[in-house]
Amino acid sequence: MAYLSQILFSIVMATAVVFFVLKVKKIRRNIFFGKKVEFKGSKKERWITLLKVAIGQGKMTKKPVAGILHIIVYIGFVLINIEVIEIVVDGVFGTHRFLSSILGSFYDFMIGFFEVLAIGVLLACVIFLIRRNVLKIKRFFGKEMTAWPKSDANIILVVEILLMFAFLLMNAADYRMQSLNMDSQVGAFPVSQFLLPLIDGAGMGSLMFIERFCWWFHIVGILAFLNYLPYSKHFHILLAFPNIYYSKLEAKGQLNNMAAVTDQVKLMMDPSADPYATPAEGIAEPETFGAKDVTELPWTSIMHAYTCTECGRCTEACPANATGKLLSPRKIMMDVRDRAEELGQFVDAQGLEAKDHKSLLNDYISTEELWACTTCNACTEACPVNNDPMAVIVDLRRYLVMEQSAAPQELNLMFGNVENNGAPWQFPMDDRFNWATEDDA
Repeated sequence: MAYLSQILFSIVMATAVVFFVLKVKKIRRNIFFGKKVEFKGSKKERWITLLKVAIGQGKMTKKPVAGILHIIVYIGFVLINIEVIEIVVDGVFGTHRFLSSILGSFYDFMIGFFEVLAIGVLLACVIFLIRRNVLKIKRFFGKEMTAWPKSDANIILVVEILLMFAFLLMNAADYRMQSLNMDSQVGAFPVSQFLLPLIDGAGMGSLMFIERFCWWFHIVGILAFLNYLPYSKHFHILLAFPNIYYSKLEAKGQLNNMAAVTDQVKLMMDPSADPYATPAEGIAEPETFGAKDVTELPWTSIMHAYTCTECGRCTEACPANATGKLLSPRKIMMDVRDRAEELGQFVDAQGLEAKDHKSLLNDYISTEELWACTTCNACTEACPVNNDPMAVIVDLRRYLVMEQSAAPQELNLMFGNVENNGAPWQFPMDDRFNWATEDDA
């Protein structure tokens, strides 16, 4: 029977890992639908940013309540998973708390510390559920937060609560069995001991069933959670680290110029330049200016979309959204992710060369949303994982202006004035200093 349990566990774990790897490979493929990116800044700067924002949770604490609760869940998730190593080894080799023989007295401290973390994570998730479903904090809602995004958040919170409770109840049953066997106690149980009244009167057989049931529920739940992540906004648990490492390091709000356009402008501004000269080395004219679909976005923008936590901080900070305009930076990120997923599924079904005749622009994101953006960078500044919705908006607007000549009338008027008058205003250059004459004084 023991060997059967080990074989079953090994099959379940291997199956879960295989399915997870296959899904992650598809997401990686979807991300690299995007264009290559040339990164600026040193590796040292990137590692410092990663330490501050991802590991140090630097931007989460700008909202203290949510930030502190998230840090509790974050630390609990990272450290309690050390205990998962023990569960996996026990499951494969049929041992029981194998780390206790290696760590000695430190094992008692470790299990006790994990229990404190577990109750902290459980309580934090309960508070998150209350904030989301009872207090109904405004940033958790919006036109893009349809049935699935709402359910996704609640599913994860409930699953985490159940996993932590199963861990504590498993420990409580094991603690009681150790007491009945009069064996030397292995582990410390400062939290789970308070669950003993729930199993009062249970015999050894019942205790063993409870302990094994919770053990299986805990580990199978973790493996199921692992495979749920790639379909969920909670994939940021894994993607946040590369996402922040490769995030923009330039000055906040600085727009990236297109190299091919900059090269041509320099030629135009240089009276001694040869207008027929070839572009500078390494600068090739792009197939399109800006982006119409995810395949024309930088791959980092697609990774941002997959890392989006849908927390709503970007939309809450957006002045255009605050004044009732259609723009929601969170929706921009969700649209990029959904389009990348749709394109990936189409490629899986029809092949890489086939065309689905859809695009991010118009099919997902409207021009009204794009032109509502003031490029103030508030969304990027607010994002706890350094996503940059503004970069997507700018790329789509570049396509509208430079490929389709579809700028609003006000912008076309300004463009014409700059071309003819050298300034945005509708005054000839000769009249530019009329304001300083005595007649107008």
